[in-house]
Amino acid sequence: MSGDEVVRGEADVGEDLSRWEAYRPAFVFDALVDKAVTIPSSTIRRHVDSVRRRNPEASPAEIIKILEKEYLRVVAAAGGAVGAAAAIPAVGTGAGVALTTADVATFFTASAAFSLAVADVHGIQSDDVARRRALLLATVLGTKGARDIESAIGGSTTAWGKVLLTTMPQGSVRKVNKALASAFLKRQLAKHGGLALGRLVPFGVGAAVGLAGGRALGHGVVAQSRRAFGPPPPR
Repeated sequence: MSGDEVVRGEADVGEDLSRWEAYRPAFVFDALVDKAVTIPSSTIRRHVDSVRRRNPEASPAEIIKILEKEYLRVVAAAGGAVGAAAAIPAVGTGAGVALTTADVATFFTASAAFSLAVADVHGIQSDDVARRRALLLATVLGTKGARDIESAIGGSTTAWGKVLLTTMPQGSVRKVNKALASAFLKRQLAKHGGLALGRLVPFGVGAAVGLAGGRALGHGVVAQSRRAFGPPPPR
């Protein structure tokens, strides 16, 4: 082997080692959100259509209220299940911690599906993952998330959710997503962390805390979805 080959070999090893040592774990947060916002629009539409078939006389406002009740039941049940599981001696708090991650995943997925279903009732569909991601983060962040998007759309009188999913420039969507993700990691995960502690309280008390906590988070999303899309269409 020539000297040049040895040098190149050492350089390759050094480069491989550098890439190996530069490993950074992906945030669980990103994985959960990415999975939540990729629900096919056809799935959302089928669910909204099924609600309409079961309630043929319901107005769009009444359909949205049904969707809200369904959503609140899902997030409340997920929160209560974690606390109940952790209270079982054979399961314990170790499994409860893992279940809490699953609970957060359920919250994200249910919140994304609910927000997109409300958008569908308003006649809006979007398969754009970046726009969906911003909608999810803004609705779960509450007033702070809404303010970030309203600021980005420059005081438009159109409800911010409609602008976000239809006409907001992609550059603005990227900036909004970056700001929302940073705010979420600082505030919302801390809120979930506090609820997680409550859900892991033994002797069944955690189930009640999880149930109430899940509903509280859900009510925040419902309030923001109403603000995001404004009053429902008449028909």
